Amino acid sequence: MASNIAEGRGRLNPAEFRQFLGVALGSTFEIQTQLVVAGRLKIGNEAAINEATALSNEISKMLTSFIQKLGSKPKAKS
Repeated sequence: MASNIAEGRGRLNPAEFRQFLGVALGSTFEIQTQLVVAGRLKIGNEAAINEATALSNEISKMLTSFIQKLGSKPKAKS
C-alpha cells in the first residue's frame, strides 16, 4: 500500500498519483476482506484482528478523502 502511494507520487503526474492512490485503497479493501476471513475461521488473535480492522478502516477513510480532494478542481472566482 505504501509502495503504491510512493510510486504514484514519483510519477509527478496528478492523474497517475490519483490512480495509484486508488490502487492503495483497493489494497486496504483486500486486507479488510482477509481480516474478515481470518476472524470467521478463528485464525489469529481476535484482539489483533480487531485492531488491524480498525486501522485499515481509518486508512481507507483517509485515502478516500485524499483521492476526493485531489479529484476536485478549484472553483473559478466570480
